[in-house]
Amino acid sequence: MCGILAVLGCSDDSQAKRVRVLELSRRLKHRGPDWSGLYQHGDCYLAHQRLAIIDPASGDQPLFNEDKSVVVTVNGEIYNHEDLRKRLPNHKFRTGSDCDVIAHLYEEFGEDFVDMLDGIFAFVLLDTRDNSFIAARDAIGVTPLYIGWGLDGSIWISSELKGLNDDCEHFEVFPPGHLYSSKQGGLRRWYNPPWFSEAIPSTPYDPLALRNAFENAVIKRLMTDVPFGVLLSGGLDSSLVASITARHLAGTKAAKQWGTQLHSFCVGLEGSPDLKAAREVADYLGTVHHEFHFTVQDGIDAIEDVIYHIETYDVTTIRASTPMFLMSRKIKSLGVKMVISGEGSDEIFGGYLYFHKAPDKEEFHHETCRKIKALHQYDCLRANKATSAWGLEARVPFLDKEFINTAMSIDPAFKMINKDEGRIEKWVLRRAFDDEKNPYLPKHILYRQKEQFSDGVGYSWIDGLKAHAAQHVTDKMMLNAANIFPHNTPTTKEAYYYRTIFERFFPQNSARQTVPGGASIACSTAKAVEWDAAWSKNLDPSGRAALGVHLSAYDKASANSGVLQPEIINNVPQISVSTPGVEILS
Repeated sequence: MCGILAVLGCSDDSQAKRVRVLELSRRLKHRGPDWSGLYQHGDCYLAHQRLAIIDPASGDQPLFNEDKSVVVTVNGEIYNHEDLRKRLPNHKFRTGSDCDVIAHLYEEFGEDFVDMLDGIFAFVLLDTRDNSFIAARDAIGVTPLYIGWGLDGSIWISSELKGLNDDCEHFEVFPPGHLYSSKQGGLRRWYNPPWFSEAIPSTPYDPLALRNAFENAVIKRLMTDVPFGVLLSGGLDSSLVASITARHLAGTKAAKQWGTQLHSFCVGLEGSPDLKAAREVADYLGTVHHEFHFTVQDGIDAIEDVIYHIETYDVTTIRASTPMFLMSRKIKSLGVKMVISGEGSDEIFGGYLYFHKAPDKEEFHHETCRKIKALHQYDCLRANKATSAWGLEARVPFLDKEFINTAMSIDPAFKMINKDEGRIEKWVLRRAFDDEKNPYLPKHILYRQKEQFSDGVGYSWIDGLKAHAAQHVTDKMMLNAANIFPHNTPTTKEAYYYRTIFERFFPQNSARQTVPGGASIACSTAKAVEWDAAWSKNLDPSGRAALGVHLSAYDKASANSGVLQPEIINNVPQISVSTPGVEILS
């Protein structure tokens, strides 16, 4: 991933303004440590911090068309760029970068070319011939983007809040699947798939079609000119990603450059469920496996950095981001610049444990649609920013446009959990890869119960966070929470603790409004909390809050009170001050 910043129509073309744009762009340097670029045309500035994945030698940005009248700064990966180049026979490309096609597509097709792009992206394109510009974000919002407005009438576009929050009067999340056109003066949605209307689909379940669609999604993400690996938690989603990657790596350009041995990475507390399962999958697939250990104290010490980089105060996002943040630093230190990850499957297939209580297929489908539409505020935000904090790129094949269309066209009756018929969560995905002749995974891994990432790294991680927050947030502070934080008022001490840190970094009202709120049980939307009357008394995003479903669910006393029992706090691993930090086992 890269970092982009654009300041458009700021009525100031002075050297001082250029210096200020450079200063703000440097706040994004962690996203792109390989090169920096800045293009100025009058009072418009396009800045870029590059993480070089494709064509590292010549793909520096901003990028241009032939006569440099069209300028682009982009953060993304365009997987079909070679096919798109073939559709532009009369154009001359300056670089081998996958993003080089964007300026030429605009020349050829105007503003309506965005839907032709197959990949993840956030870009700003400036047409210097009439000083018009467009900005766009990928379909699901895998790539982060924000838009802001200055008092001088300027429009700002940035990969992260920290690039614009101090200089804009108002700013907000740039919505996924949208395009901003200066000619039309506003946003419009370019991504309009059939599932977006939330109409109930009726296509019968075809295991082979689903398998082929996902294999294709993984294969296209093997496009890289740098060393890469897979994130492997040992759960279904990441294990399938690793299995498919291992099967198809040998015939790729990446294998010719870096070898056919796949590297896999896992993080967890000592003895955590994920570490054990990931090691077993790695042994089965024959990957070079790297196991990273962290302690509860390591995670707590990193919380402020995590909130600064992830730019949220959402509890479940911070819980899951912290281990990923620590792991990403170690992965980058090994010389790896790109990883493939398993985000998005639970939203598409109803994989979270609360889906066990979906009342009917209609509500099941509506909830999956709601979850996919909100991904950019949760798992996409985490996966992108936790890795980009260390100049590492994460690719997510489950969020491939074609795969989503295939998966979301299935009659949701097939996705419903049905214990009488032996259907657990994500049964349609598990069944699609249950190949007796040429197994993708061991059976017990293929049918392992869903474990949320923040739980799977070790149950004492969340318990330790709650205990730490309880020591720093008093009951008196909680009594005044609604007065201090009237928007998205924190209802737990853990949430209050995160909120105070966030507000220190991002004190603007616009910043706090970029973070979603509302009731949630085991990562549900607020609407799904209505599925079970008992859930309203047990609002915790951990999968263990799904009482009667998770095999290691909270006991009812601690769940209903919302307060950690003394034995839970006392059982948090004690950390010696001599602990050297995150440990690597290979």
